[in-house]
Amino acid sequence: MDPTPSPFARSGHDHRHCVSSALNAAERLCKQRRVRLTPLRRRVLELVWADHKPVGAYELLEALQAGGRAAPPTVYRALDFLQEQGLVHRLASLNAYVGCAHPGTPHAGQFLICQSCRELAELTDPGVAAAIEQSSRSIGFMPRHQTVEVLGVCPRCKKQETSFGQ
Repeated sequence: MDPTPSPFARSGHDHRHCVSSALNAAERLCKQRRVRLTPLRRRVLELVWADHKPVGAYELLEALQAGGRAAPPTVYRALDFLQEQGLVHRLASLNAYVGCAHPGTPHAGQFLICQSCRELAELTDPGVAAAIEQSSRSIGFMPRHQTVEVLGVCPRCKKQETSFGQ
């Protein structure tokens, strides 16, 4: 067994704790910043955190419509707010959103996205961020925001691929 803990969710993982922690952190941050975490924004954040997989805006819309009325602009406004507050990240390659594992802490996110199961892990390696910053500036580019998305295979899917290949 690998002694290094995996940032990917493991079997037996109590995901309710992740959702609860994310909602508590959001409430605390919004209160500090004196911005409103409306019931709709809170519900969208809860849906984003429902799994460790990225979720698209239309998937969120469908979930919201199951519990009442919602329109695309409403969902996008809620996502914009959550993104501005650093509570969610937008993954451009998937056109999807994921809850921020480090809300309230300025950071450049690096995302490992499994191509098999779509589960992901957020890393915040300052060395990676610094290397991108330095390389960018060395050619005269002024970076304003970094999001690194790495597609690959998570440990669980890799293990399954290995066991099927034998």
